[in-house]
Amino acid sequence: MHKLQFASQPENIAIIERLIDEIRDNYAFNDDCYGDVLIAMTEAVNNAIVHGNRLDPEKEVRVEYEIQERNLFFKITDQGAGFDFENVPDPTSPENLEKPNGRGVFLMRQLSDQCSFEDEGREVELLFEGVFNAA
Repeated sequence: MHKLQFASQPENIAIIERLIDEIRDNYAFNDDCYGDVLIAMTEAVNNAIVHGNRLDPEKEVRVEYEIQERNLFFKITDQGAGFDFENVPDPTSPENLEKPNGRGVFLMRQLSDQCSFEDEGREVELLFEGVFNAA
């Protein structure tokens, strides 16, 4: 399992973008999956920075990842208070379409093959299946 930690500052989302690019460049990455992985991961890290740690640079976001045969697994952890991940408003409902927030969890669930929350929402696990081409 590989690990990264960084302060809760929005500019640190670039660290994740670089990580995804490095994984793509160093492994037989299926280009059709690249956008899904990149968007879901930037949403997860953004949520940890903004909503979890409330942009507190004293708090850290931890990202762990593992390459599992053809799959890519991530765990993103923040030091915030957690949230009720079972009752996130649906951003596709007519009353929510104009709202600027609320799409992150929806996108993570739609773009990953598995999305689960642990530790009262302070930890999100994302699994992307078949991201690596068969050898």
